Amino acid sequence: MEIEEHSHADLANSYVAGASGLPFAVLRAYAGSDLPKVNPLIKSVTCPFTGEVLAAVPSVRPDVTVIHAQKADRKGNVLLWGILGVQKEAALAARRCIVTVEEIVDDLDAPMNACVLPTWALAAVCHVPGGAHPSYAHGYYERDNRFYQDWDPIGRSREAFTAWIDKHIRGTADFNAFKASLAAEA
Repeated sequence: MEIEEHSHADLANSYVAGASGLPFAVLRAYAGSDLPKVNPLIKSVTCPFTGEVLAAVPSVRPDVTVIHAQKADRKGNVLLWGILGVQKEAALAARRCIVTVEEIVDDLDAPMNACVLPTWALAAVCHVPGGAHPSYAHGYYERDNRFYQDWDPIGRSREAFTAWIDKHIRGTADFNAFKASLAAEA
């Protein structure tokens, strides 16, 4: 496994560049930061218009992106709303995108300021109610804060992490059984 360190702004801009078909992203970042010392992919470019020195990072073009959304219609179009982060950009930057959704409906009935990902941009849409857990799905359920608090010590220990994976992922046949096992522990 290889680890690359990036800032949130770096990754967000890298997905935007990938979704736009550009080879790299340019951003005002890393001035006074040591991050470029540990990530050789962070380069500097000089703006041809202002002379300002900016950071340049490669675009992100994943082989597969998996996101969760609220709804899909029966044609395979997907509706997202609320705080999207860079889900749209990550979906459009990928060679293939799989979307899990809370529900499949006849009509998306998109609210104002919502985002619709068209079926032609997606490889698969899967009906997975609760699929954003432990995060939230805006309009469906809230974030499971207890899960995040319990996860901190699990994520810090390889033994605890492996035991958790063995019990809840490898040892659980389906998503509903996974949710039930978490509820039983509460």
